[in-house]
Amino acid sequence: MATTPVPSPQDLWKLIHEERDRVGDMLGTLSDADMETASLCDGWRVRDVISHMVETQLMTPPKFIGRFAGSGFRFSAFSNNGIAKHASQTPAELVAEYRATAPRTTGPPGPKLTMLTEAVIHGEDIARPTGRTVASPPAALAAVLDFTRQSTPLLHGKQRSAGLRLRATDVDYAAGDGPEVTGPAASLILTITGRKAGLADLSGEGLETLRSRV
Repeated sequence: MATTPVPSPQDLWKLIHEERDRVGDMLGTLSDADMETASLCDGWRVRDVISHMVETQLMTPPKFIGRFAGSGFRFSAFSNNGIAKHASQTPAELVAEYRATAPRTTGPPGPKLTMLTEAVIHGEDIARPTGRTVASPPAALAAVLDFTRQSTPLLHGKQRSAGLRLRATDVDYAAGDGPEVTGPAASLILTITGRKAGLADLSGEGLETLRSRV
């Protein structure tokens, strides 16, 4: 069981918007060279991740359904098509659009926690390779860790964390049964969503099992 409560529905958009703003502040420190740096998202540069985040913030359920069908129901093609829409933007224009769309309350179909998860994970995808940090609050990290630990589609956190107990060392969160994996919440989140960059911060009897799944 998680020991940190997840946000109530009425608090969730507040958390999402605050997290997006923190990410936006970090994006404002990036140089043009940083924008071309490989992110933690396989095959995507930093600017590609930002473009993807803008597209998510602009998304609505009808738009998602139409574009997903137009991409042959292939999520990778759908995502890459969205990124391509921003290819001609300068870094400054891209960051400005990110900030302008961050207050929106629309998104693809699915749980609203996906929006918070996107902000936390993609913030880390950009921050770590460029030597930045995003100071996500405990409530956001605990909610995203719990959500990703139980997610099957796309993130595959449920499969990677199966049979393991995850315990955050910087947030009051522990869940699961089995050999323990401990470390900072953000690193646990990155690892169970398939990013090897989080592994160096983790320890525990279950680490080698988790490592073999990433």
